Amino acid sequence: MFINNFDPVAIEILTLEVRWYSLAYIGGILLGWALAKKVFIDNFELKEKFDDYITYLILGIIIGGRLGYVFFYNSNYYLNNFIDIFKIWEGGMSFHGGLIGIIFVTFLFAKKNDQNPFLYLDIVALVAPIGIFFGRVANFINSELYGIETSVPWAVKFIRVDNLFRHPSQLYEALFEGLILFIILLFFRNKGLFKNPGIISGLFLIFYSFFRFIIEFLRVPDEQIGYLFFHLTMGQAISLLFFIVGGYLIIKKNEIKKKL
Repeated sequence: MFINNFDPVAIEILTLEVRWYSLAYIGGILLGWALAKKVFIDNFELKEKFDDYITYLILGIIIGGRLGYVFFYNSNYYLNNFIDIFKIWEGGMSFHGGLIGIIFVTFLFAKKNDQNPFLYLDIVALVAPIGIFFGRVANFINSELYGIETSVPWAVKFIRVDNLFRHPSQLYEALFEGLILFIILLFFRNKGLFKNPGIISGLFLIFYSFFRFIIEFLRVPDEQIGYLFFHLTMGQAISLLFFIVGGYLIIKKNEIKKKL
């Protein structure tokens, strides 16, 4: 068993604090950006436009992630404290909200440049698990999104939370939604499915949603929401919707391929 007493602040210079969570975001975006351009993009026009696209992507992640948290997870609080919506440094981001933000800005950018948005979304899907991995490890360091009580040998006591030994659900998500998802998408890409834009995006939605749905059974739900219908969490409910969207996307893209 392990005791987690990590300091969420990575670097402190006078009154300036740089947190691990911020570094995870920055590192995930930079590494994903570099990997996308050097390994996954073989279309010259796409590679030329990708640097401009990154600006849209970052805005989509930050604005979508914040608004997703506000509307999905803590709407009652922010209705009464509207100005706090802009205090991103106090925490509160939603992966699904960030994903919606990415989809929105990608369609906007693709339309502006008269391109297929799924060419960009498939690239993002391939490198997104890198950012997810770093983000979940940062969640572990921050002692947030922790698991339910357990007696398994690898249980963790989060000193900043309480004296109970819990599932390190953040590390489960880092492993499955990060590393394993990355390997799965690489496998399908190498099988040639990447040639049909939209398939990789659909596979990402399906596998991410499946892993997230299962692992959340071992994770404590958000305190302000608790459990919803059928004892499911908000994250599981949203994951179900995205799982359906992913399946629909693959079916539609396969239908288009057959017609061609």
